[in-house]
Amino acid sequence: EYSDYIGRIALGRIVSGRVSVGDSIVCLHRDGNRERATVTALFTHSGLEQIETKEASAGEIVGLAGFENAYIGETLTGREEGAALQFVDIDPPTIRMRILVNDSPFAGREGKFVTARHIRDRLVRETRGNVSLQFNDTETAGAFEIHARGEMQIAILVEQMRREGYEVMVSRPEVIFHRNEDGELLEPLENLYIDLPNENLGDVLQSLAARKGEVVHMDHHANRVSVEAIIPTRGLIGFETDLVNLTRGEGLMSHLFAEYAPFKGEIEGRNRGVMVSMENGTSTAYALNTTQDRGRLFIGPQEDIYAGMIVGENARPDDLPVNPCRAKRLTNMRSQGDGKGVQLEAPLRMSLERAIEYIDVDEYVEATPKSLRLRKRILDATTRKRSAAAVA
Repeated sequence: EYSDYIGRIALGRIVSGRVSVGDSIVCLHRDGNRERATVTALFTHSGLEQIETKEASAGEIVGLAGFENAYIGETLTGREEGAALQFVDIDPPTIRMRILVNDSPFAGREGKFVTARHIRDRLVRETRGNVSLQFNDTETAGAFEIHARGEMQIAILVEQMRREGYEVMVSRPEVIFHRNEDGELLEPLENLYIDLPNENLGDVLQSLAARKGEVVHMDHHANRVSVEAIIPTRGLIGFETDLVNLTRGEGLMSHLFAEYAPFKGEIEGRNRGVMVSMENGTSTAYALNTTQDRGRLFIGPQEDIYAGMIVGENARPDDLPVNPCRAKRLTNMRSQGDGKGVQLEAPLRMSLERAIEYIDVDEYVEATPKSLRLRKRILDATTRKRSAAAVA
């Protein structure tokens, strides 16, 4: 844990002896270094309540302040020559994502904290209290890189920031690759455990195979089946949403880091393009009525949109520029057209986790206290085409 007033708080169970506020204690670090510090505050817990105390003894779970560099698995002892307890290993981060300053035309409308300094301070504060996250500055001004165990972990952080009044943009998750001594590319693999109804087994196994997953064990019981598989971390991005859809919410899954292994080959990404707005303005039912024939809409009528914002999914693989702001032309006597009423399908509203999984490498999720929007990284259509042509 971390407190703005007393700094990092080391949580653990006292194996033997006693500890009091003011005691001089040694921290035995993983690298063999020994750091002596004074206990400045001591806490115990009763349910969810944190209680400050002056002394604690063996068997109690306590929090000690005064150790700014203490890390998970390290030992605190009262003797300089004390031996370290067995270190507890935690899984390394396997996913990285960028969190950026919101630079859309709607930036600053809803949030209280919108500058790079505000966002950086919040991320640094989070990594102090959550040691499973790693924070890095990047070469790009206003862009920060977060390393985590999965996209869900970062999505939870971004959701917390939204509720606190921050405006940010989030990139698509990327896997952290390594190379061995021979220069071979290695990627993280996960042990995946799934419990699902029998009738959905075929669809789920097909999805696993497309994501380079390998089933290692299967156990049938009653009307359900348990599946254990090895799958690249890349293949897990978006899989939970697929599992929910394929099993109509009845599938359960969990996963644990296994190892780094040779690269398994390319995994097919999103096979459909998106519909991108060409105009700034307010969406109209008249324009959306014709747009929905091209695919699935993400917005409804009377919503503020901007050029470069993603307003729907195209039924074809390529991106489609559309104008959702087009109004019905009127004469001085009556409206033009046949006068039929407009019937729009309900738009697809994505959660933050689903949006992060959905976007492609050239897209961002814009997260503000009141809104979630999908957008292209490059908003201007002409510049976007030039950039795509240069890459090709």
